[in-house]
Amino acid sequence: MQHIPNARLSSGLKQRHVTMMSIGGVIGAGLFVGSGIAISNAGPAAIIAYALTGALVGLVMRMLGEMAVAMPDSGSFSTYADKAIGRWAGFSIGWLYWWFWVLVIPIEATAAASILNAWMQAIPTWVFALGITSLLTLSNLLSVKNYGEFEFWLCIVKVIAIVAFLCVGTAAIMGWLPFSSVSGVSKLVSNGGFMPHGVGAIFSAMLATMFCFVGTEIVTIAAAESDDPKSQIVKATNSVIWRILLFYLGSVFIISSLVAWDDPLIRSQGAYHRTLELIGIPNASLIIDLLILVAVASALNSALYTASRMVYSLASRGDAPRLLTRIDERGTPRLAVLASTAVGFLTVFANYFLPEYVFNFLLSTSGGIGLLVYLVIAVSQLRMRSKFRAMGVELPIRMWLYPWLTWGVIVFICAILLTMVWRLEQRCEMLTTGALAVCVVAASLIHKWLRGRRARQATRSTAQAALGA
Repeated sequence: MQHIPNARLSSGLKQRHVTMMSIGGVIGAGLFVGSGIAISNAGPAAIIAYALTGALVGLVMRMLGEMAVAMPDSGSFSTYADKAIGRWAGFSIGWLYWWFWVLVIPIEATAAASILNAWMQAIPTWVFALGITSLLTLSNLLSVKNYGEFEFWLCIVKVIAIVAFLCVGTAAIMGWLPFSSVSGVSKLVSNGGFMPHGVGAIFSAMLATMFCFVGTEIVTIAAAESDDPKSQIVKATNSVIWRILLFYLGSVFIISSLVAWDDPLIRSQGAYHRTLELIGIPNASLIIDLLILVAVASALNSALYTASRMVYSLASRGDAPRLLTRIDERGTPRLAVLASTAVGFLTVFANYFLPEYVFNFLLSTSGGIGLLVYLVIAVSQLRMRSKFRAMGVELPIRMWLYPWLTWGVIVFICAILLTMVWRLEQRCEMLTTGALAVCVVAASLIHKWLRGRRARQATRSTAQAALGA
C-alpha cells in the first residue's frame, strides 16, 4: 500500500450517492424485523411509539446538521464533542461509536448468512458470513466511490421495495385489490382498542424502536467525503422528517390497519411478511427474505465504512495510533478500514466459535451507545451555538427553539436511559454499556495524562538542550 504524505480523504462521493444514502439509509433491517415485535407489544399504538422516536431522531439530526454544515468532518459528533465538551468526550464517544459498529458487523453478517444458508444448506453459515464481510471490505478498501456505489444501489432497492409496499398496502386498505383477504382500518381499534396494553406499552415499544433509527447520522460522516459537503448535509437534514414519516410511520400504519396486533404470526414471521401474505401477494416469504438480505448488506457496508472513518478521525486527533491516518493514492484510509475489519472478523468468529454467553455479553455492551451518542450531540450543539456566533459562522440550518428544545431533548434522553436501567429486562444491557463507558472515559483521562507527561518531558529536554548550547 502506497502512503501519500499529507493526503486527505477522497471527495469521491457524488451527489447522487449522498442523496440516496440520506433517503434510503434510514431503512434498516430493524424496520422489517423489529416492527412486528413493537406492534405485538403495544398494539396499534406502536404508531405513537414510532412517531415519538422519529421526532426525537429528527430533532437530534437537526442539531447534528447545524454543527456539520458549519464544520464538515469525517469524525462528525466525536469531533464536535471534542471541541464543545472536552477532549475526553470526543475520545470516549468516538471509541464507543466505533465499538458499536464493529459489533454490528457480525450481527448483520450472520443475518445475511442465515438467509443464504436457508437457500443453500450445503454451505455452512459462517462461510457465508465471512464471504459477505470480505466482499464488502474489498469494496471499502478500493475507494470511497465504491462504497458509495454499493450503497447507492442497495438504497435504491430498499426505497423501491418500501414504496411498493406502501402502494400495495394503501390499495388493500381502500379495497382496490379483489384478491386481498383484508381491507379497511378496523384493526386499528379492534381486539382491545388502539391502546390495548395502556400508555406504558407505548414507552416500552419506543425503547425497542429506538435502535431501528441508529445510523441515520451516518450521512453527515459520508457527506464530508463528497464534493459539496455543506449542500449535502443541508438536504439530508431537511429531508429526515419526511423520510421517517413516509417509511416508518407509513409502513407501521398500513401493517396495523391490515394485521391484528395479537396475530401470533406477526412476531414469528415478521410484520411485512404477514401483511403481504394476508393481502395475497405470492411468494411473500421470498420477497421479504430478499429485502432483508439487501437491508443487512447495506447495514454491513455502512458499518465497515463508519467504523473506519471514526477510527481515522480519532487517529488524526491523536486519540488512536497515528498509522491509522495513512491515506493511499485513492484517498482511502486503508489501515483504518483493515483495523476495523480485523476486529469485525474477530467478533464474527466469536459469534460462531465461542460460547453464546460470551458474544451476548459483548453485544450487551453496545445496548445504550446510540442514546449516549444522541445525548452527546445535544450537549455539543448546546455549547457550539455560542462558539459559532462568536466566530461569525453562518448557519444555514439552525435548531428550532434554541436552547429550550435542545434542553428538552437532553432531559428526554436522560429519562429514557434511567428508565432502561429501571426496567429489569434492559437493566443488564444498560449496566454493561455504562461499565464500558466508564472504562473508556477512564482510558481517555489516562491518555490525556500520558500526553501531558510526554509534552512536559519534551519541553524539559528542549530547555536543557538550550541551556547546554
